[in-house]
Amino acid sequence: MSLTLDQSRPQAPRQERIRHDLVMRNLDVAEKTYLTPNMIRIVLTGEELEGFTSPVADDNIKIFVPDETGATVKRSYTPREYDAVNGRLVLDFAVHQAGPATRWALDVLPGDKAQIGGPRGSKLIIGDIERWLLIGDETALPAIARRLEDAKAGQKMVCIITVPGEADRQSFETSADVEIIWVHRDELGVSPTDHQSLIDTLSKLDLGEGDFVWLAAEGGVTRKLRAYLMEDRGLDAKWIKATGYWVAGSADTTAKFD
Repeated sequence: MSLTLDQSRPQAPRQERIRHDLVMRNLDVAEKTYLTPNMIRIVLTGEELEGFTSPVADDNIKIFVPDETGATVKRSYTPREYDAVNGRLVLDFAVHQAGPATRWALDVLPGDKAQIGGPRGSKLIIGDIERWLLIGDETALPAIARRLEDAKAGQKMVCIITVPGEADRQSFETSADVEIIWVHRDELGVSPTDHQSLIDTLSKLDLGEGDFVWLAAEGGVTRKLRAYLMEDRGLDAKWIKATGYWVAGSADTTAKFD
């Protein structure tokens, strides 16, 4: 289904940047659990969490981990949850490419140490949004979950989430009016870099005035989905926030499209 949008759309939301002081923190690994077969949850604690802030759902921090040579490298992750009262920072690690951060998450044990930095900034999306369309793979689940949990009661939202299989689905607490569409790659026989299954799913949805699309997946997938939304569906770029959370074959690489 294709829809050309009317040019008399409501005024596009604006993105407002908030700067934070960059703080490095040395923390302790308090808990480690598997949420799903391909998602590890790690809880960090420690006195140095005091003053930590993450006001926006898709904020990111850097976690410092050893690579295969023993050198320290940094990787970006979304804070899944921060409990200031109890001093607990939750990070979820998608087990997809076996890079240094994934290996660290697989190997780390409660009692081990962890070092993080940031967030350096947050980007608020401000404006009159009729409906949110959240699209992502498993690496985007922490940000999608936070967006759903932070939503006002009755806010219209649609999520299209691609995961390895049915066992990787998660549940969310939200007051939003939400529809969640899961795309199971194992059933379709496709890889994490497949974009067509997401376009096929998107093609079944009507897009209307006031729809804002938040998109995060592998860089090539994100690029093709953004192009489809703009070229085939007539969506203005100002109504899209698109990020490649990872890039196949490239370490510590993201892709920005704003």
